[in-house]
Amino acid sequence: MDERTTYLWSVRHQHGDAEACREVLHLTLDGVRTRVVFREGRGQAISGGYSYVGCVATGPGKLLNLREPGVVRGIVDEATARGLLPGTAELDGWELFDAVLSRAAAATPAVPPGSPPGP
Repeated sequence: MDERTTYLWSVRHQHGDAEACREVLHLTLDGVRTRVVFREGRGQAISGGYSYVGCVATGPGKLLNLREPGVVRGIVDEATARGLLPGTAELDGWELFDAVLSRAAAATPAVPPGSPPGP
């Protein structure tokens, strides 16, 4: 994907008939809509529409906020690298989670020496 490609995106918390709660990232490019779905399950938590709205996590310190543009870009980049975008109707977001989390961690600058501990 080049720097001029622009996806429209939104995040929603959804419920289905007899289905677990899920966070859904909707991506649209040139009229083609793709849903990246994070279903609640064992070891896979979603915000549930309460605190941390739009967040998905697999444990302490392993959280992605689907409302942050950098996270969405990471998901788009990873799905594109795997040949899943553009054009797939629905993707399992958990299959991309670890790679996107690793990509985000690698892009985060280290804490300068002597800095006080964070909150």
